[in-house]
Amino acid sequence: MAAGYHFDPSILREYDIRGKVGETLSDADAYALGRAYGSYAVRQGAKRIAVGFDGRLSSPDLADALSRGLQDCGLEALRIEMGPTPMLYFAAYTLVVDGGIMVTGSHNPPAYNGFKMVLRKKSVFGAEIQRLGEIAARGDFVDGIGSESHHSVMDAYIERLSADFAGPDDLTVVWDAGNGAAGEVMRHLTERLPGRHVLLFAEIDGTFPNHHPDPTVPGNLVQLQEAVKREGADLGVAFDGDGDRLGAVDASGGILFGDQIMLLLAREVLRDNPGAHIIADVKSSNVLFDGIAAAGGKPVMWKTGHSLIKSKMLELGSPFAGEMSAHLFFNDRYYGFDDGLYAAVRLLTALKRLGTTLKAFRDSLPHLHNTPEVRLPCSEARKFEVVNEVADRLSARNADVVAIDGVRVNREEGWWLLRASNTQDVLVARCESDSAEGLARLKAEVLSELRLSGLHPDLF
Repeated sequence: MAAGYHFDPSILREYDIRGKVGETLSDADAYALGRAYGSYAVRQGAKRIAVGFDGRLSSPDLADALSRGLQDCGLEALRIEMGPTPMLYFAAYTLVVDGGIMVTGSHNPPAYNGFKMVLRKKSVFGAEIQRLGEIAARGDFVDGIGSESHHSVMDAYIERLSADFAGPDDLTVVWDAGNGAAGEVMRHLTERLPGRHVLLFAEIDGTFPNHHPDPTVPGNLVQLQEAVKREGADLGVAFDGDGDRLGAVDASGGILFGDQIMLLLAREVLRDNPGAHIIADVKSSNVLFDGIAAAGGKPVMWKTGHSLIKSKMLELGSPFAGEMSAHLFFNDRYYGFDDGLYAAVRLLTALKRLGTTLKAFRDSLPHLHNTPEVRLPCSEARKFEVVNEVADRLSARNADVVAIDGVRVNREEGWWLLRASNTQDVLVARCESDSAEGLARLKAEVLSELRLSGLHPDLF
């Protein structure tokens, strides 16, 4: 048995592996992951694994080391070109491979990177990620002589993205890749679509020189909003660093949050799948869950996390699911994985099928008072302890709590949520009410609970 290798425990997350390059993540970690994942896969009969990477400066070297680790397990590492995470998923679903690993830091700052993994078309997450850590620590590796090959999937992926477009042919749409990994695919996709398309920051640049590619943060959408107004566009869409999430703004520059985008898409999906289960994460608005029911669907509240959502979709046979963070999953005419570019195509299609504009849809939504996802820095060890302490205090008071992921507290004036992030050293809070006064009371309660656990944040 080979010598063991120990990952920094902070990088083994719930649904992916992620760390800061040069501090908690290195090329040696990538090689060890290739050995651990490769050994795990070989023992399940795997022979060929697809490897993709995003545009971060550290990604090519990490992908090379990962590939070497897979080969030293006797596997063929099938290298696809640089691109978004969903292009790697597409390869894993459509090529003759047994799994895939994407080197990506997702929406984290440029110094971070990581890995998203699938095996047999299912996400590797949770206990399986911990098992990979154990395989590495024991040095329990399969040895072999593998190989590396290269295969381009970009053209086939773009063809598949455009195949389900049935939207208006006269829209002006602004597309913002934020210099992330979706840029090149976005450029070629829009060449195939009717209408007028204005592209922002399509050049892939891992330093993200124009703005950070996270469309859930309003400040990252300012340039998109300006361009929509300047161009007289009907809407704008934006993607995160690895292209698996979608942001949107309407013709006036108004931002649609992830759960609002979900509601529009759910209405379209339910036209073809009446009575279906539609899944949304615990951070989503009651407007979404109520709207799904009103459209004839069965709303399901579930845990946050792309791997967790995908597993729940398989369990329930759901045609569509999403997260407040704008991961959107179509199992309706697609493969069930989160794909921001495909979601953009379906968004345009939904506007035509539902006979609306994005602005008219946004204007039709109930006017609620809510916060965005507010993030409070908190150490990896402490963040889960704080949530547990809050949960214990709420239980002692017999509060109305949904505890599937952190604590979501229902009050007469609305609800509030506190949960520990699985991707960053932060606590995430969100509040929603039907009145400004109610929202103030909910925010005060969140702050009170955090102070009781020794934190003194200026969150809101």
